[in-house]
Amino acid sequence: MEQLTALDAGFLEVEDSDPHVSLAVGGVSILEGPAPSFDEFTAAFADRVTSIPRCRQVLRTYPLDLRPPEWVDDAHFDLSRHLHHVAVPRPGGDAELFEMIATLMERRLDRERPLWDCWLIEGLSGDRWAVLTKIHHCIADGIATAQMLAKFSDNDDNDSFATQIHGSRRPARTGIDVPKPGRNPLEWFGAVARGALGAANAAEHAALGMAELTANLLHPAPWSSLNGPVTSMRRYCAARVRLADLKKVSRAFGVTVNDVALAAITSGYRQVLLDRGEQPGRNSLRTLVPVSLRASNRLDVTDNEVSAMLPLLPVDEGDPVEQLHLVHQRLTRAKDSGQSEGGNTVLSAAKLAPFALSAWAIRLLSRLPQRAVVALATNVPGPRDHQTLMGRRVLEMLPIPPIALQLRTGIAMVSYADTFAFGIMADFDTAPDIEKLAAGIEKGVAQLVQASRARPRGRGSAHSR
Repeated sequence: MEQLTALDAGFLEVEDSDPHVSLAVGGVSILEGPAPSFDEFTAAFADRVTSIPRCRQVLRTYPLDLRPPEWVDDAHFDLSRHLHHVAVPRPGGDAELFEMIATLMERRLDRERPLWDCWLIEGLSGDRWAVLTKIHHCIADGIATAQMLAKFSDNDDNDSFATQIHGSRRPARTGIDVPKPGRNPLEWFGAVARGALGAANAAEHAALGMAELTANLLHPAPWSSLNGPVTSMRRYCAARVRLADLKKVSRAFGVTVNDVALAAITSGYRQVLLDRGEQPGRNSLRTLVPVSLRASNRLDVTDNEVSAMLPLLPVDEGDPVEQLHLVHQRLTRAKDSGQSEGGNTVLSAAKLAPFALSAWAIRLLSRLPQRAVVALATNVPGPRDHQTLMGRRVLEMLPIPPIALQLRTGIAMVSYADTFAFGIMADFDTAPDIEKLAAGIEKGVAQLVQASRARPRGRGSAHSR
């Protein structure tokens, strides 16, 4: 039996704090036809589910949170309760698919069963069909979810950008690395001293980052229609751009691909606020940006290994290039300030505390009105090459984020082959204009591509990747 960590269980507590939210994440694969029969679909998944233990496990909880919840095998596991067959109405375009995605994602997963569901979706135009997979966030973060979904595909040797993320390039480390004694005692003591000094500096860096995160959370943003209570109904939309365009802009301006994506999101939110008659301010869009802490030897582990940064996206700036520079500066400052390390320190401390104490604290905090953070933007690298499922080619992948804690919109990003998709989830009643947000993101990328063409060669920097 495996116990949930404080962070894993925290997603359950956050879901319990608001009856209108569902803390499930998801992904949609759109495939070329013909669609398989539902019997063929079920048979294919029956073989693949066996390789993912969480698909056959349920949560065992304890009264008063005296012990962390545990994953135990479901003695009554029935695959037919997790696989479903639906069809979108005609004409089967994006609007019909997005409405179906929103409807399926707004329902909570049943905690009496394994916390996942999957739908075969037929009726898409152009001889296409889709598969939507929904997994509770307490099971996995974005990277782990992508690895889980990859196991459903035909590509056993799935090659993903996830192996190149910053967190995956460094092994997990704890404590001080003590060198083996050598011939020269002075060299050995010197190495120990340097290790201790490095640990002390890292601890100070994390403490400063934790202080900055706390300060950010204690300063509420100005009133905005983007923040507040949500209903139980959802809207979904997606923006698609060429990955090559993001890379071109990143090289031209010496920034990262993630900076370019966040600048496009900034542009989209700015247009939405202006269209709503709201004046974007410097403090209008503090954004939760998850940071992966997953090491390369833990890519297949199904849990949550993330921290966070809380940068202010510059929606008050109207020039797309200046937006990009500000995003890069603020993300760099957030990284250098130790925000992600500070968040990780808090999570590490929570692991040491009695589970009941951390659970009650999360439950209390999640019920308080939250006005500091206004948006969510999470980026999950996807497969480099086109994938297949049941012999059919996957044309595109769309990510699905949750919304909670008074955030009325959330954006997840995923790269797949030569495309980059922004999946937008929003509250139905308070965000009827998310199509404008998606259009604004695509326009923001187009503006930056146009600006990059006019930029003199050699103006990039070593920051680009």
